Amino acid sequence: MPFELKYHPDVKAVDIPLLNEKMKKRIKAAIESRLATAPHQYGEPLRKTLKGYWKLRVGDYRAAFKIVDNEVWIFGIIHRKQIYEKIGKRT
Repeated sequence: MPFELKYHPDVKAVDIPLLNEKMKKRIKAAIESRLATAPHQYGEPLRKTLKGYWKLRVGDYRAAFKIVDNEVWIFGIIHRKQIYEKIGKRT
């Protein structure tokens, strides 16, 4: 069952423009191949204040997302050092 990908407005306006072209392609391929097909299999659940959210690791970057029925809502694609701080403000 394919999942529909939905993006938080800040992902396209803030997160993606900060990435270099190579990383953009790599993250796009990972999201389209993994999250669109089996997000529970490839993602890792988050804990504590972000319980209910998941992360997908792509190099030093993380894509934070939430699975709602047959939709995957992506809340951020940010460097691993800043992801959890910034995602908390977007949820």
